[in-house]
Amino acid sequence: MAYHDNQSIFLVLLVTLSLTSCNIFQAEARHLLEVTLPELPKPELPEIPTLPKLEFPEIPKPELPTLPQPELPEFPKPELPTLPIPEFPPMPKLELPTIPKPEIPTLSKTAMTQKP
Repeated sequence: MAYHDNQSIFLVLLVTLSLTSCNIFQAEARHLLEVTLPELPKPELPEIPTLPKLEFPEIPKPELPTLPQPELPEFPKPELPTLPIPEFPPMPKLELPTIPKPEIPTLSKTAMTQKP
């Protein structure tokens, strides 16, 4: 039984310590926002010495031997046969049928003003 009591005490102790540490961090953050830092002079950097330009010895370029180009035989160009153009019969001109316009009945003004 004593073992279970120790666990609950450790749990309570852990929770209280974590809650108190959170408040400390918030207070420190607030103090950091309010504090002004003194201006520090910019450090002077030493001059970097210039290095002498390196000179590399010239390497001669290798010369590649020229190879003779092989002579390819010329092939005759193939001739394509000409095909006759087919003649199509002329298309008949289609006539669209005429549709009679529907007549819309008109209502008299007296019929429109009457309310049911």
